Amino acid sequence: MSPAATTSCCAPNHPREQAAPARSATVGCGRDEAVIVSIPGGAVKVGTDRPELAMDGESPARRVMLPPFRIDAHAVTNRRFSAFTSATGYQTDAERFGWSYVFHLFLPKGARHEAPEGASWWRKVDGAAWACPEGPGSSIDDRPDHPVVHVSWNDAVAFAAWAGGRLPSEVEWECAAKGGNDAARFPWGDTEPDDTGTSPCNIWQGLFPQQNTGLDGFLGTAPVDSFAPNGFGLFNACGNVWEWCSDPFRVRSLSRHAKARNAAAQADRERVMKGGSYLCHRSYCYRYRIAARSGRSPDTSAGHTGFRIAYDG
Repeated sequence: MSPAATTSCCAPNHPREQAAPARSATVGCGRDEAVIVSIPGGAVKVGTDRPELAMDGESPARRVMLPPFRIDAHAVTNRRFSAFTSATGYQTDAERFGWSYVFHLFLPKGARHEAPEGASWWRKVDGAAWACPEGPGSSIDDRPDHPVVHVSWNDAVAFAAWAGGRLPSEVEWECAAKGGNDAARFPWGDTEPDDTGTSPCNIWQGLFPQQNTGLDGFLGTAPVDSFAPNGFGLFNACGNVWEWCSDPFRVRSLSRHAKARNAAAQADRERVMKGGSYLCHRSYCYRYRIAARSGRSPDTSAGHTGFRIAYDG
């Protein structure tokens, strides 16, 4: 694995001085037409003993007893999120802050926007939010069945409460993503996506971050029912958009690096994200594997981050 594969395509955390205050959400009042699948639970294997990115805390593999639960077959769509905001008047963190991170190739050539240090493919775009993903003048009218993006962990929690659910735990997410195959590396099995013809999910093909060939049919997000479902009926658990989980981000290690990473994550109140996105590629951000994980602060939003919700069994 090249050294570049240890880096992340994810947007940086929002500046700490802009941390969003805690907000309450109306619980269980939404009328949400989700496709929900049942997961049997039991003794499930999570993590891996063959980590690709050990500093992310992918290991060790372990058995966890998990009660039965239910989970959305799809990531939450623009259509579903629009119903939520129309019913409640909810404003996302991106809307309240007035900006969000947009991938540079989705902006007009020559557009001048600030690029965060260490992640030059992102641009801080004023007015970018879930309903205008590339900033003012863009819209979701042509993508109602694409996953909603530019949603923070706070926003995902608020939607889940309104819809009568919650965010999945990392263990639940991994169990559901494996589709009943405890040894699965990806939701579809062990076949590795490539740049020449194997495209079981929506990730990057080409040279990141400048050239995406779009071999899988998509340069950005794809409709949530694209590609084949896994054994439990989940679509796009890996690729397409990162998905928020309920857990605080923590690395299970006593190494010096892990201690430093955990201290930073705790300071920023980071939460786990799973599944990778349309920006992941094996040469750079090899995080579209089930065991892969990342963490960001709960008020951070970007154009490749969404969520799906879970429900008690």
